[in-house]
Amino acid sequence: MRRWVFAASLAAAAVPAYADWSGKGEAGLVIASGNTDTQTANAKVQVTNETDNWKNSLGGSALYASDQEGKTANRWETFGQLDWKFTTRNFLFGAARYEEDEFSGFEYQATASYGIGRRFFDSPNTKMVGTLGAGYKFFETRDSFDEVTGELIEEGDSDSEVVFRGTLDLEHQFTATTSLINKFIVESGADNTFAQNDLSLQVKMTDVLALALGYSVRHNTDPPADFQKTDTLTTINLVYEIK
Repeated sequence: MRRWVFAASLAAAAVPAYADWSGKGEAGLVIASGNTDTQTANAKVQVTNETDNWKNSLGGSALYASDQEGKTANRWETFGQLDWKFTTRNFLFGAARYEEDEFSGFEYQATASYGIGRRFFDSPNTKMVGTLGAGYKFFETRDSFDEVTGELIEEGDSDSEVVFRGTLDLEHQFTATTSLINKFIVESGADNTFAQNDLSLQVKMTDVLALALGYSVRHNTDPPADFQKTDTLTTINLVYEIK
């Protein structure tokens, strides 16, 4: 029950109280038929509202893929972060993240954290922001089965732990139309360390539309037995800038 309460709280926070929001939404779709029959879709959205002292960021992502044998990927995530700027470059933050990934070995992972952040670079061409903090993670693992015999290897279980959280976001604009964006997050606890890095090269086609080539790496140090530690994803998406 608590995972649904956690997710519902993030969804409720995602409803803007006022209209002065900006951000980006992107999506990609691949469908093949004939000798192969595959479907792949992914989508991301992030919106931000910023004032002199506060910054509120909300977003989410989803991934689905299937082939002739059935689903091969099914994941969705939602997140939010509220920053209070106590100097020009430094801020305190509170953040929450919730995800469900059918093929990660985890039924769900939900984290609430707080800490301190700093804007290392904030020029028109280069922006770099890092955070460091601590929080609490709730998670549930899936049952693991032997691929050959089908026997149960390990039963799923619910647990929670203290985690240390760090992020590093970099955005560099090479030209008026080309930019590189990299987002890194790590949540480290006694039972498992989760890390994700999203790299994207974006080329503007109009004032609000861009084409993005992305590469994402997700890693769990201690997934349930018979599940891989690392997942990668390469995408070509159409990006829409929300102004």
